[in-house]
Amino acid sequence: MFTGIIQAVGKVAEVVPSNDDARLLIDATTLDLSDVALGDSIACNGVCLTVVALSPQGFSVDVSAETFRCTVGFPAGTLVNLEKALRLADRLGGHLVSGHVDGVGTVVSFAPVGDCFELVIRAPGDIARFIVTKGSVTVNGVSLTVNRVAGDEFSINLIPHTLANTNLHILATGSHVNLEIDMMARYAERILNYQESK
Repeated sequence: MFTGIIQAVGKVAEVVPSNDDARLLIDATTLDLSDVALGDSIACNGVCLTVVALSPQGFSVDVSAETFRCTVGFPAGTLVNLEKALRLADRLGGHLVSGHVDGVGTVVSFAPVGDCFELVIRAPGDIARFIVTKGSVTVNGVSLTVNRVAGDEFSINLIPHTLANTNLHILATGSHVNLEIDMMARYAERILNYQESK
C-alpha cells in the first residue's frame, strides 16, 4: 500500500528486455534506499514493483508483459515518481493507494491558472464512472483531488509544490498517464452489484 505522496523523482536508466517482460534499472536520485531490502515494494509512476536488486545508483525491478499492457510503460530515460511502501506508523497524507493501475488516461489540456496549473484528463470509459468531484484519484502515482467531472473528463488543480516535486510538470496535451481510482469506489460497486445479482 502507498499514500500517493511522492518521495523522489527518479529515471529509468536501463531497460533489459526478456521476451515480453523486462528488467528496469531505476536511478533513484534522492530517494533514501537505506531501509529498502530485496523484495520490498516501490511504486514507480503509480505501479507497485518489487525490488530485485540494489545498487549505488538505485534499484532494479522486473516488469511483466501484463504491466506493460495496462500502463504507459517505462521507456529508457522516462522520469518516474517514486514512493516506498507505506508503513503502519506512517502518516497518510494522501489517500490509500494500491499501486495497481486501473487504466491509462489522456491529457486533454494542461494550462496555467494563476500560480497553479489546471490538468484535464480523459479517463477510459470503464473507470471514468468511478471518478467523482472532490474525490481522490491517482495520476502517475500522485494522490490528487478531483475538482470537476464532465462525462469521461475530469480536472485537477496542481499547486507549485506538486509540480516541483513530481514528474507531472512534463505533461502536455496528448500525454498518457497511469490512473488508479479510489479503492473505496471499487468496493462500493462490488457491494451494489453483489446485492443486485442476488
